[in-house]
Amino acid sequence: MELKIFKNPEEIGEACGKLYADYINSNPRCVLGLATGATPLPTYKCLSRMCGEGKVSFKDVSTFNLDEYCDIPKTHKNSFYTFMCENLFSKTDINMDNVDFLDGNADPQEESERYAKAILDKGGIDIQLLGIGRNGHIAFNEPADSFSDEAYKVKLTDSTIEANSIYFDDIPMPRYAVTMGIGSIMRAKKIILIATGKSKAGAVLDMTEGPVTPRCPASILQQHSDAVIFLDEDAASLLR
Repeated sequence: MELKIFKNPEEIGEACGKLYADYINSNPRCVLGLATGATPLPTYKCLSRMCGEGKVSFKDVSTFNLDEYCDIPKTHKNSFYTFMCENLFSKTDINMDNVDFLDGNADPQEESERYAKAILDKGGIDIQLLGIGRNGHIAFNEPADSFSDEAYKVKLTDSTIEANSIYFDDIPMPRYAVTMGIGSIMRAKKIILIATGKSKAGAVLDMTEGPVTPRCPASILQQHSDAVIFLDEDAASLLR
């Protein structure tokens, strides 16, 4: 696990954006695992700008996202599919036929099997982007008694619902989601995790310096052969 500390989220966005652009330019048909939420926005902003400037092209890139809410339409304004369209896909030259997403309204077991096969058929994920929750969750893998494997349906914890409810002003926030499992995440060839803000400092400490335990799902990254953690000064403030 390699730690990189930056002054603020904007610096992280530029560094991660350039890392991704360099990788895409060297592997134009690469497979990216993508994340949603506020954390990756500076990275997506950098990539969108670089694509507009002709410095990188997404036309042959394939993508898989970590998760999606259950019980809302794919086109709902707060779906993760809509988030990705608004913040990255619509601002690049990506071929939407190469974009794959978990279906929160499908049969969970059938969808898990479909997603695993789709990733395998693409040769696996080259770089997986992650954020981290205040309780140490990655994707929607909440603290649990064991590590998950492939995608599955999960009941969201109260802390996750509290953190995300601000985005739902027309309907109650969904209580369930489908998420890529820990096993799927760990099979990515490279993992990039971004954490910013003091509210993530405790989770970052547990992830990097605590024991590997499903009670802090992100701690499993200690066992990945190529995991790079991008932190701002606030998120790194508790590290020894």
